[in-house]
Amino acid sequence: METRVALIGIIVTQESSVAALNELLHQYGHYIIGRMGLPYREKGVNIISVVLDAPQDAISALSGKIGRLEGVSAKTQYSHVITPGEN
Repeated sequence: METRVALIGIIVTQESSVAALNELLHQYGHYIIGRMGLPYREKGVNIISVVLDAPQDAISALSGKIGRLEGVSAKTQYSHVITPGEN
């Protein structure tokens, strides 16, 4: 199955959703290349960048699940880097 490199930008405004977000990221951890989190305490938000190399459907599923969390928004940016699947 072919994979794509993508970036999910996440903004968390409701701290009570952090545990559920971390659980989702743990479930998809085998696709995650890296992640960076920045707390912006003055504004009461956390900004998280997650970079993945995963099948298109896995990226879409994760982004959708994140976006359904209360007080969490997510946007996904896809690269043109596609790795063909093994036949």
